Amino acid sequence: MSKLGSNAVRASGEDRTQTKAELTRGRILEAAAKVFRTRGFVGSRLTDIAAEAGLQAGSLYYHFASREALVEAVMWAGQLRTEAQVRRCLGALGPAATPMQRLHTAVEAHLLAVLSSTDANSASIKMIGQVPSDIRERLLVGQRAYGDLWRGLLTDAQDAGDIRDDVNLSIVRMAIIGALNWSVEWYHADKGHPEKIAADMAAVMIDGLRPRRPAC
Repeated sequence: MSKLGSNAVRASGEDRTQTKAELTRGRILEAAAKVFRTRGFVGSRLTDIAAEAGLQAGSLYYHFASREALVEAVMWAGQLRTEAQVRRCLGALGPAATPMQRLHTAVEAHLLAVLSSTDANSASIKMIGQVPSDIRERLLVGQRAYGDLWRGLLTDAQDAGDIRDDVNLSIVRMAIIGALNWSVEWYHADKGHPEKIAADMAAVMIDGLRPRRPAC
């Protein structure tokens, strides 16, 4: 076999190994999210997570150095997945979208992201006060960056005259994100289709901010 052929075979083998490793890592993250969601950070053991993932406990250390590293990865996964979906949906609107259209889209995209990955999102939301302070601070940096996106959406809508000028946008922002995140605690399939729930929540949250019409 030529040197070029050997390199190609070796590279192919490395690609397969990496793909398998990525799949295993994803399986671990899914299992960890489920365990952390139900048992919290303190009550979760790596042996519980390994059992949920169908792996030996020692296998987890190949992918994550500690329980702390694993919980941080789970919480980042939930946090970043939601932000990525919101940004993707906003980007798909195009420049002609109005500020209120962008707000409606952000609400719906956030809720659908949360409901499509309840374990990771619930773990991220519920455990922020349980994890070590250094992990919490790193996660809060990401949350603040995402908050800046919402701050811009709300400010643009208020500047356009679509939101009353007598409301505190910081409170509005925290109330919206908090309500959307908390949906992981009450949502069940019998509550209705996620798309309909997202549209209803957008209508209640955003349309209620519109300026009051003067009395006749």
